[in-house]
Amino acid sequence: MSNATDTINTPTSIGSPVNRFYRTVWRWHFYAGLFVTPFMLVLATTGIIYLFKPQLDVLMYRNLMVVQPTAAIASYTQQVDAVETAYPNATIAKVVPNIAPDRSTEIQITTADERNVMVFINPYTAQVLGDRDEDNNLQAIARKIHGELLIGRWGDYLVELAACWALVLLITGLYLWWPRQRFRIGGTLIPRFWSKNKRVFWRDLHAVPGFYGVVLIGFLILTGLPWSGFWGDSFARVWSQFPAQMWDDVPQSTVLTGTLNQHGDHVVPWAVEKLPMPQSVASGHNHASGGAAVGSEATSPQTPVDLDSVITLARAQGAPPGFSVSFPEGETGVYTVSAFPNDPAQEVTMHIDQYSGNVLADVRWQDYGLVPRAVEMGVAIHMGKYFGLANQLLMLFACLVVILLSVSGLVMWWQRRPAGRLGTPAMPTHVQGWKIPMAIVAVLGVAFPLVGFSLVTVLLLDYLIISRVPALQRLLN
Repeated sequence: MSNATDTINTPTSIGSPVNRFYRTVWRWHFYAGLFVTPFMLVLATTGIIYLFKPQLDVLMYRNLMVVQPTAAIASYTQQVDAVETAYPNATIAKVVPNIAPDRSTEIQITTADERNVMVFINPYTAQVLGDRDEDNNLQAIARKIHGELLIGRWGDYLVELAACWALVLLITGLYLWWPRQRFRIGGTLIPRFWSKNKRVFWRDLHAVPGFYGVVLIGFLILTGLPWSGFWGDSFARVWSQFPAQMWDDVPQSTVLTGTLNQHGDHVVPWAVEKLPMPQSVASGHNHASGGAAVGSEATSPQTPVDLDSVITLARAQGAPPGFSVSFPEGETGVYTVSAFPNDPAQEVTMHIDQYSGNVLADVRWQDYGLVPRAVEMGVAIHMGKYFGLANQLLMLFACLVVILLSVSGLVMWWQRRPAGRLGTPAMPTHVQGWKIPMAIVAVLGVAFPLVGFSLVTVLLLDYLIISRVPALQRLLN
């Protein structure tokens, strides 16, 4: 949102302390933009694709997802049997019962060569309609690029670092946008498209939309960070906790519920990722957590615990349409019923003993703390799920603003860039008022360790090396 080319808002006294601080902030803004812009373009583009996943899925896979309702629905056990017959060497991972009468059942499997495949079943005939590779389709690839740039953990860290630096870009950009002298609507609140000066045109196209989009873009960054690998994991360890008494008398494993999110879409909410997975007891002895009664929440001891009984139990306990059932892994594994719906207040995570059918853990919205609730609400809005199409369009606007800022910023840089040089804004010969930028660095460093470390690194390189080596100054400035 820089207005460095604007002769109205830029401080005019070259040697003034205000001007020196302004040029320092401009230099920070330049460095942040140089690093962040490629990532922001990628995140905004892939975000738009995944934002409209519900519509794209039906459009692209209508023959697999939409069925003609007929008679009674076949049992889900029969539907799973049909999948096992069609894919004899695969392992059933989870089942998503049909969310509407005209929708198919979705059964995710892991093949012998460790591919994640979603199989679509006609719930009325138990006929296999086809499958979709969950690792190699448009939405899945967009999600993986958005989260980890297709390079795994280090890509996750790079995305997190770029997102944190984008906060620096927003803060410095807002400072550069702020009028320094006489306030004028043109160039501050309205782009001066009528200007014949190309630099003013592109500056306004960068700064004014940036001002209007700063809150939404900041919201997208902050609500996306809880899913990041470094900061998000640390944040979850502190805030995603539940009272220990909820798990009294329930055998626990060292496996966390968040492991269910390692393949495909998010299966369980962020709020329960650090929740220990309970264990099933082969003897069938009843176990109940402090918040989950056995009685009506368990299948009858004479009734074998199968997929149909688990789904019946889930529906009886108010799991909303779209919930999934993850299958037990090993002799002590549990069935996990999880709902990750558009409204976070309807989220459900239930772990069910595979032998007795007892509910070993049942975590709902009312069990979340204040911070997990805020995170889940933020994630729902971030993904465009919370208030329907209007939510998607609002987030689309934010993504388009990010693209506009990135492109206009690149054009502004290219226009002012000296031939053969990077065009970094010159460092002031003397900077007064250093306490404010240092306070910003300290706050960001504490809140976001990766950005703090990188900021200190850049500052040290800038002030101790670049500013003292004439050859580097000529190349960069």
